[in-house]
Amino acid sequence: MGAAVKPDDIRSEPLAQALAERYLAYALSTITQRALPDVRDGLKPVHRRLMHAMRLLGLNPAAGFKKCARVVGDVIGKYHPHGDLAIYEALVRLAQDFALRYPLIEGQGNFGNVDGDNAAAMRYTESRLTEVAQALLEGLDENAVDFRPTYDGEDDEPVVLPAAFPNLLANGSSGIAVGMATSIPPHNLGELCSALVTLIENPDAQDRSLLKFVKGPDFPTGGIVVEDQAAIHEAYKTGRGGFRLRARWEKEEGARGVYQIVITEIPYQVQKAKLIERIAELLDLKKLPLLDDIHDESAEDIRIVLSPKNRTVDANLLMEQMFRQSDLEVRIPLNLNVLDKGQVPKVMSLKQALQAFIDHRRDVLERRSRHRLEKIAARLEVLEGYLAAYLNLDKVIKIIRTEDEPKPKLMKAFDLNENQAEAILNMRLRALRKLEEMEIRGEHAELTREQKDLTKLLGSEKLKSQKLIEEVKEIDAKFGAKTKLGKRRTEIAGARDVAELSALAEEAVELASAVEKEPITIVCSQKLWLRALKGHQEESDAVKYREGDRRRFWIHAQTTDKLMMLATDGRFFTLDCSKLPGGRGNGEAIRTFIDLPPEADIAAMFVHVPGRKLLLAATSGHGFITSEDDAIAMTKNGKRVMNVKPGIEAAVARPVEGDHVAVTGENRKLLIFALSEVPEMARGQGVYLQRYKDGGLLDAIAFVWKEGLVDENNRNFPASELKEWKGERAQAGRIVPRGWAKSGKFAATL
Repeated sequence: MGAAVKPDDIRSEPLAQALAERYLAYALSTITQRALPDVRDGLKPVHRRLMHAMRLLGLNPAAGFKKCARVVGDVIGKYHPHGDLAIYEALVRLAQDFALRYPLIEGQGNFGNVDGDNAAAMRYTESRLTEVAQALLEGLDENAVDFRPTYDGEDDEPVVLPAAFPNLLANGSSGIAVGMATSIPPHNLGELCSALVTLIENPDAQDRSLLKFVKGPDFPTGGIVVEDQAAIHEAYKTGRGGFRLRARWEKEEGARGVYQIVITEIPYQVQKAKLIERIAELLDLKKLPLLDDIHDESAEDIRIVLSPKNRTVDANLLMEQMFRQSDLEVRIPLNLNVLDKGQVPKVMSLKQALQAFIDHRRDVLERRSRHRLEKIAARLEVLEGYLAAYLNLDKVIKIIRTEDEPKPKLMKAFDLNENQAEAILNMRLRALRKLEEMEIRGEHAELTREQKDLTKLLGSEKLKSQKLIEEVKEIDAKFGAKTKLGKRRTEIAGARDVAELSALAEEAVELASAVEKEPITIVCSQKLWLRALKGHQEESDAVKYREGDRRRFWIHAQTTDKLMMLATDGRFFTLDCSKLPGGRGNGEAIRTFIDLPPEADIAAMFVHVPGRKLLLAATSGHGFITSEDDAIAMTKNGKRVMNVKPGIEAAVARPVEGDHVAVTGENRKLLIFALSEVPEMARGQGVYLQRYKDGGLLDAIAFVWKEGLVDENNRNFPASELKEWKGERAQAGRIVPRGWAKSGKFAATL
């Protein structure tokens, strides 16, 4: 049993404060320890610990492989006390040449594939570090970076790696934290090295100068970036943006004009199996009218074959449709959110990220140089002791042979310190040769020269910059554009190509959205069940409804039309007539297409006529004129056009035709006034059309005065009989004429 809790151990604390403190601690831990990479080495803690553990296991590129389970075990036990599966997944990704532009781990065994298949279990796979990883680790034994205690305090681990390789931008990174995220695509090392050299030579270089070298991302899976150059430059300047990445394809000609399209590279992080599955699904749904079939002929290389419907299909147009509707085109985001000096999250521009790397390398250079100077000083001290011994060799031998405690005698006789005396006593007899003395003198002279050069280096910023440039050029020569690994894989489309593709894309959209024009009859019931019957049909009892339901709207339209609806809450909704449910059964509830609240209803439903004006009115008597084109809303949320207060409903939407407006109220009073008195607005409450003591607005219509008014029973009231009801807007009006329809409404106009 556990120890009893003493009253003194219980501390009262407000819940809100306790939650805030604990959640803040969790958020900071997530940001700094999991999600965001360090700008200096481009690594997260788990990746850094993996590489450090593998280095200590001796898994360098020249050594043999070791089981991944051994590596994961060491990382968990010494540095990273988290789940083995999470650590193994991180290791696997560092070894996948389709996930990392410059892999940091060389794997042996099944490490997954571009189809999306997982790697084999860690007990089967083996790994070791790559040359790129060695460049990241170089200098760890030379005090290049700080070390900190591990989680249990038994070992030390590096806070950051020396990183001679610009890993952050070369390999990229992604992660999601609390309230922030990062997404950095990989880039070409050769281009980065050119930009680094430029920035070292001229720290005041502007972003546009660096972008002469860094053209854009360079993905391990290739592809083509089809983004406007201005957008690319803005993304790198601000640290936020994105890139459109497309698959690479080619046209293979066959006999008699028949051809097929072969996709040889797919976008970064797109799983091939899921991509093909999605395209096949679109084929079944008949959403790819130009494509006949797709099949996968991939082996080690990507080869996805697309067969067009016929030989007359334009290949470019077909591919534009494919790009728009599948993951053959994806958008890769850029969010250069990193930990500045391992502590503070910050969104950096390209220049800032490169400068942070340079500053880190300068710091590493200084620390390694000082460390080397300390080693040289210690060695020179020993060598000077050796030389003193060689000059007085007989006397040294005599002291060693005759004295019980020779060290103090040697120190006193030849003015040596303790380290020098100890080194002389530890000399082997074979080192007493004349040749050995010459080698010691040569080593002493060489170390003295190196000491002088290092001292000079530490005292000159210019020499440091020259040394940094040499290091960058060495990395470029080893992994840059002239090597097989460093050759650019992703093509950056030119400005002219992007413009042509945009024009082609618009044509593809028009083709994809083209619908055959056919007559339909839209039927909506009282309980808002919607369906579309084929052809223009007259109202008939043959059309059945759900029990307790009946007809409400009966509209003749075409499949190419748009159906507009005004809800009682003042919002307009728009549906594509070609996508309405068929006439079988009772149709579908209208709320499956639009977000209509339970308390709201549909006040008006009609076919959209481009350029038309609408008269809108609410039960409060308010109204105004609006453009029908501006009211179109193809989203489920619709578009609010009329502002209605609680208890008030939008009630009328009629086309504006004529020169006068007629309004009737629930009190059966009619008012007629000039149309010019009603303002035109894009959105709002409107003005009073008619005022009421009891009830509210029933109906409103715009009409031609000379033609008179028609009520719901289609009875015509000529203008000569309506003079008594003519007045000004916002008046109460008079009781409707004798013989007016009992409903009090006007004839249908929509």
